[in-house]
Amino acid sequence: MSKVQIINGNETAAMGAKLCRVQVIAAYPITPQSKIPETLIKYVESGELEAEFIRVESEHSALTVCISASTVGARVFTATAANGLAYMHEQLHWAAGARLPIVMALANRGLGAPWTIFNDMQDSISQRDTGWMQVYCRDNQEIMDSIIMAYKICEQLHVPMMVCFDGFVLSHTVMPVEIPDQKQVDAFLPPYVPHLQVDGPDPININPVMLADPRANAQGVSCPSYMGFRMRLQETLESAGDVILNVGREFGEVFGRSYECLLWEYRTEGADTILLTMGSLANEASLAVDALREKGWKAGAVALRVFRPFPAATLRQALSDAKHVVIFDKNISYGNEGATCTETKAALFEGGLRPTITNYIVGLGGKSVVAADLEAATIKAVEQKGQVSTPQWIGVAV
Repeated sequence: MSKVQIINGNETAAMGAKLCRVQVIAAYPITPQSKIPETLIKYVESGELEAEFIRVESEHSALTVCISASTVGARVFTATAANGLAYMHEQLHWAAGARLPIVMALANRGLGAPWTIFNDMQDSISQRDTGWMQVYCRDNQEIMDSIIMAYKICEQLHVPMMVCFDGFVLSHTVMPVEIPDQKQVDAFLPPYVPHLQVDGPDPININPVMLADPRANAQGVSCPSYMGFRMRLQETLESAGDVILNVGREFGEVFGRSYECLLWEYRTEGADTILLTMGSLANEASLAVDALREKGWKAGAVALRVFRPFPAATLRQALSDAKHVVIFDKNISYGNEGATCTETKAALFEGGLRPTITNYIVGLGGKSVVAADLEAATIKAVEQKGQVSTPQWIGVAV
């Protein structure tokens, strides 16, 4: 039977990995996720989790260990943040290209320089093109549930996933979390059956140098070229939305909390002004919508739960009646705008939708952003009528 505990986001992520019976863990401590490997190593040392915890000297090595262990058939887990994720960059590409179902907990933190230990989403957004799926959590319960679902999704698609949650805002904040029963998780998530069998007496080459055109292997079977492998990964990610929805529905049937969605909607029925966010900022957006509704505004909120694969069709449907879309990004693509804004514009353009779009950059380096800020920014955006094309900044003291 499930039970409720009051725990922080890092402890939630560690407990989620434990419930998934991960077999190999490799992670290097970096604020604000250090509590995750600390908690997991206690589980291993106490015998609560039968797994190998590999001590490494860097984040690059941590992901390398996970790649090796996953290649030979283990269910693996890692965690990192900020510059630690940047240090993994080379191996992020390798993990996705090797089609390994690795799950990573990512406590979002701003990147140096200058140094900050506090939250924004620049770290994960900067890695959006590495072939990893990305989900973003609004609260600690979603961290728990997303990690459990991640393994089932990844092991069906043979693609890795980052489960992202705001550093300190969630990683260090305690809240009630319903902990699933181990038997329920075991029934929902069966043991991992790897798609690649490593057999000593029957050796194979794994990820050799690829040529530009298909070649036959030793058995005469035509194998894809490098570009063919890239196309297969893209096709898998294009179809991943259905798998994510199916697993989310199945999760709801087992645990009573359905995730049959790629994004979250709040009071969007009849709304002509939509506040678009990701992560825990969705909670502040909901409060801002309530305040705007009280003042007579037809406002609603949409939060992206899945960022990769980008849910373009679902987002178009959610924004189809909007006259104004106000996008709050905790990241920026320097020289352009927030990544969520760019992706949303592309999705709407493809569907022939033309609401006014205003982009705000908020919360970088942990700068506080509350519902009143979002409310005021939304009013300002509608009054501007889309005439300001460059991103605007909230809370900057120059």
